Amino acid sequence: MSDADISNQIRVLNNGFSGQEGGYPTGFTFVLAGVDRTDNASWFYAGPGTSAEREMKQVLNQGDASDLNIYLTTAGAYLGWAYFPSTYKTKPWIDGIVIDWASLFRTSTQYKGAYDLGKTATHETGHWLGLYHVFQGGCNNWGDYVDDTPPEVIATRGCPEGQDSCKEPGLDSIHNYMDYSYDSCYDQFTAGQSARMQDQWNYFRADGGVTVQ
Repeated sequence: MSDADISNQIRVLNNGFSGQEGGYPTGFTFVLAGVDRTDNASWFYAGPGTSAEREMKQVLNQGDASDLNIYLTTAGAYLGWAYFPSTYKTKPWIDGIVIDWASLFRTSTQYKGAYDLGKTATHETGHWLGLYHVFQGGCNNWGDYVDDTPPEVIATRGCPEGQDSCKEPGLDSIHNYMDYSYDSCYDQFTAGQSARMQDQWNYFRADGGVTVQ
């Protein structure tokens, strides 16, 4: 990853979270604090919950609950994974997001035409700020605990306009960063998601991880 690749990825994050792609402005802005490069094959191929992930993060994690650590690896068998804000209290070292380096903005042809515009990082950062998938819980009453994302039972692939997988009102949120759509289809967080992220931030992260009484 070059410095330019990393700068481009921060730009993609800020475009999404500021609403510049058409969604709701969330109030979150990301500023690059620094870059470390480590040569370790075991960590590079680590999967979630593995000893290699634990070792990697216990050595490399920096900052507190208000600092987003991004690890660029192969992400095991995934495009990426993240930990919710509530995890920080018991396992602060595991915090952050892990991203398949090939999903960053036009750094590789591995996911060309699907997941190559850097929005996997936007998706995983949404989890880091407390969002579930928009298809969380399927068509049940609770869903993703956000009122303005219609119930959805399908994890979307591609960009199937008009997809409607639940009988409740509203088409599936295929353009929402918290679905599994292709990067070119993603363009929004909702006002409700913004409010949830702000609440999660204020409770779990704003003070650096000190427990609120």
